[in-house]
Amino acid sequence: LLSLGTGTTSEFDKTYTAEETAKWGTARWMLVIQKMTSAASSYMTDYYLSTAFQALDSQNNYLRVQENALTGTTTELDDASEANMQLLVQVGEDLLKKSVSKDDPETYEEALKKFAKLLSDRKKLRADKASY
Repeated sequence: LLSLGTGTTSEFDKTYTAEETAKWGTARWMLVIQKMTSAASSYMTDYYLSTAFQALDSQNNYLRVQENALTGTTTELDDASEANMQLLVQVGEDLLKKSVSKDDPETYEEALKKFAKLLSDRKKLRADKASY
């Protein structure tokens, strides 16, 4: 299973004080809650799938690819300007060079190539079995 994310911001690493949130109106609360709910859904789905694949001793059959530190206009869902598209291309290229996890020095590019080979090998195996 190859899971491709649309990216998140690191905004949820930020903490808020009671004094700060006491000044928020309904619109601000709704914005923060919506963003938190969306991010939580993504994180929890990844956690559950990762755990399930590990429990089945199939962790090599699951790869999640997502940038979790988007900034600026790259976080705007409705900005399809040429400049923003170029920024998103750069985000993708930079992501390929990053490590898959803190515990794994393998880059996303290496992991994707390995994953593609695994899929190709399995397709060939199925084709060979079908020819019997």
